[in-house]
Amino acid sequence: MIRFLPLLALALAGCGEGARGPVEAAGPTIVSLNPCTDAILAEVAAPGQLLAISHYSEDPSSSSMTPQDAARYRATGGTVEEVLALDPDVVVASTFLAPATRAALEDLGLRVVTFGGTATVEDSFAQVRELAALAGYPAAGERLVEEIETALAEAEGQGDPVEAALWQPGGIVPGEASLVSDLLRRTGFSSYSAARGMAQADYLSLEQVVADPPQVLFVAGSESGQRHPVLAEVEGMRQESFDTRLLYCGGPTILRAVRFVHSVRERVS
Repeated sequence: MIRFLPLLALALAGCGEGARGPVEAAGPTIVSLNPCTDAILAEVAAPGQLLAISHYSEDPSSSSMTPQDAARYRATGGTVEEVLALDPDVVVASTFLAPATRAALEDLGLRVVTFGGTATVEDSFAQVRELAALAGYPAAGERLVEEIETALAEAEGQGDPVEAALWQPGGIVPGEASLVSDLLRRTGFSSYSAARGMAQADYLSLEQVVADPPQVLFVAGSESGQRHPVLAEVEGMRQESFDTRLLYCGGPTILRAVRFVHSVRERVS
């Protein structure tokens, strides 16, 4: 029997392989079903610990990861069968995970941990720390938080705020209780929509933009009005394309978002 133990150990190691090679972590193996947690876990987990990410992260139009980073991992469609085949210790998902899916995973003995969205930078820091602790590497979470804090300090707005409107997909504006609004405030912008009494998901028309333009118009949608050539002719308004992948997730996504809006703020100044 003893002579078979090395073969058994090798087989078990093979079962635990992630996209980055054999598991080297002391913490639990993880499958992530949420594009926001995908990106954070890729930063704070040990090599081989993150067994798979969500299929959303494979799509450049929805991913919070670079294509190069996403390509390092397996991806799943989030089905119970796919997750079970990977045999993780923990499944990390959105709070929108279907109750039936969660119940099935837990009935099969898997631990399921869900995370909601983040409305502020502080919310995102808490999420980073919670995911890093879950992975067993809290120090990695602190390093990511410190990197974001440094980027925010470097991008802190100087002088009078620049009025900006963020025109999201569907022609709507974000509410003030949203992560992207918090980032814009921290980097020296004031909210065009809040100043006009607009709330979360209120519709901003092309006619309003033309008649009452902001100093900066961040366009994150592709509606016909958001692509109208008249926008280029609005006097005193700078138009900038805003990558939709920077709108919703925290963690490392904040770094890219802050660097982008800071560069715009400097050009306007």
